[in-house]
Amino acid sequence: MAFSLHTYKVEAQLNVQVYETSERGNSLTKVTQFSKEGTPVVVTINPDEKFQTITGFGGSFTEASAYLLNRLSKANRKKVLDAYFSEAGANYSLTRTHIASCDFSLSNYTYAKVENDLTMEHFTIEDDRSDLIPMILEAKAISKDGFKIIASPWSCPPWMKDNKKYVGGKLLPEYNDAFALYFSKYLQAYQSEGINIWGITVINEPHGNGNNWESTHFSPEDMTLFVQHHLGPKLEKEGWKDIKIFGYDQNRAGLPEWVDAMYKNDATSKYFAGTAIHWYESTYDYFPEALQYAHKKAPNKYLIETEGCVDSEIPHWNDNAWYWKKEATDWGWDWASEKDKHLHPKYAPVNRYANDIIGCLNNWVDGWVDWNMVLDKQGGPNWFKNWCIAPVIVDPEKDEVYFTPLYYTMAHFSKFMRPGAVKIGCVIDNKDLMTTAVKNPDGSIAVVVFNPTTTKHSIEIKFNKQNTIIAIDAKALQTIMIKPN
Repeated sequence: MAFSLHTYKVEAQLNVQVYETSERGNSLTKVTQFSKEGTPVVVTINPDEKFQTITGFGGSFTEASAYLLNRLSKANRKKVLDAYFSEAGANYSLTRTHIASCDFSLSNYTYAKVENDLTMEHFTIEDDRSDLIPMILEAKAISKDGFKIIASPWSCPPWMKDNKKYVGGKLLPEYNDAFALYFSKYLQAYQSEGINIWGITVINEPHGNGNNWESTHFSPEDMTLFVQHHLGPKLEKEGWKDIKIFGYDQNRAGLPEWVDAMYKNDATSKYFAGTAIHWYESTYDYFPEALQYAHKKAPNKYLIETEGCVDSEIPHWNDNAWYWKKEATDWGWDWASEKDKHLHPKYAPVNRYANDIIGCLNNWVDGWVDWNMVLDKQGGPNWFKNWCIAPVIVDPEKDEVYFTPLYYTMAHFSKFMRPGAVKIGCVIDNKDLMTTAVKNPDGSIAVVVFNPTTTKHSIEIKFNKQNTIIAIDAKALQTIMIKPN
């Protein structure tokens, strides 16, 4: 333990277990002794106040991650996958993968390689067999409870687009049905490999991404019409009516115009299971007003964060302290317009994750998916050299693995907030700290408290006319588990 002041064992009225990750060195460490730190910050839990049902938390299967795992020793490969998917590890429950290539692929590829193959006679997932599929299958074998997979194309086959390229361009109307069939063929091919896909997004980042890597542009209206008249009916006809279709799949500030189009009426919303969002609009702002708007527009639909990472940054290796420092940048620090610069200050990576996940949970988001699970010391491989950070960094040349503080940050949620949990009332009387809470299917309560300040705090947890006092270190994240009586 890092605490050095007078410590005492808390005689808790509540049956609690406390786990902490901190700048001072705790990594999901169970804490049993706490120093008294002035007047306690009060966290009040109200299980009678109920919000969204939790779908899950996790990360993404990418070719980059799978390729790196294949270069590690069997022992280290298993160590990483156990850390993500075993009950003893982060126990991921919601994941994402890419349909054909993305920026975190080794090269550009499509499953429909033959031009004008409208019936998908030559459809093939051969490009996924050496790395991506084995990673998913091994993770599936490790996971006791299993996990959901959301699959997203970055581009339709280039021959279906007006520019005939992987990057940019729009789907031509004459290929709407062929692209819808492409999804059905993918679902069938993966099912044949023993991998059931739970949901799909229509396209990753329909606004495009500066024409840098694989993309296909859709407007809100065009995507809605494609789902309403082509993708939804095709999947229904082909026997995939249980597949969840998610619209949008980009940054939150754009949510209102997208949900207005998607959920305009019963006909437009029929095939949409929910909305997918990313976090890249800002380093620190989780856009609560936009999230609230999206929920109110479609209160019975999913609202899932499908991608987030510290981007345009090369990872720091074996340097835990860096992940707690305001030294990280992102694309916006360098390239955002002057009017948007304020949204992209330098910001500690741990803060970015903890702030965003808690903010999302407190504003109706029911699932949160990180981007790559594994990257190398460069922040790749990435065919476009779009370097990013992942919770686990590896050095395949030396067969070494580094679990960054971001891994433990994710585990504070994924390990303790299980699918089917219900977000419940939780308030804190200190504006500098953040908190959220859920009630799990087994009756346990998971409370997360984030203290980004440089001051230690005592924390008083109030629940069902009971209370207990613990403490949280400076720059620390805690999960407090309240067991059912």
